[in-house]
Amino acid sequence: MNPSDGDDLSPAQARVVLRVRRLMFGSLLVMAAGFLAVFGVIAYRLYASAERARPPIEETLNLARGARVISTSAAGSRLVVTVENAGQVEVLIYDLETLQPKGRFVIKPTP
Repeated sequence: MNPSDGDDLSPAQARVVLRVRRLMFGSLLVMAAGFLAVFGVIAYRLYASAERARPPIEETLNLARGARVISTSAAGSRLVVTVENAGQVEVLIYDLETLQPKGRFVIKPTP
C-alpha cells in the first residue's frame, strides 16, 4: 500500500486528504507572505540606515568682503542663500548633495 496512490482510499478519506492539502497550501501562502513582509522590512531598514549614515558635509562659502547673508533656506535638494553685497542682493543656489553652485542671480532696483 503506497500512500501516494489514491486507489485504496474511500471517497470520504479522499475528500479529507484533499481538504488537508488545501489547508496546507493556504498555510504555506500565509507563511510565504509573512517571510516576504519581514525581509521587506529588514531591507527597508538597511536602505534607510545607509541614507542616514552619510558623513556630514563640511564646506566653506566664501563671500566678498562686506557682504552679509540675509537668509538661507533648503528645499528639496537645493540650498538657497540670499546675500547683500554693496547694496545689491544676490541669490545663490547650491546642490545639497555636492554643494556645487547650481545658479546665481542678482536683484537690482530699476533706475
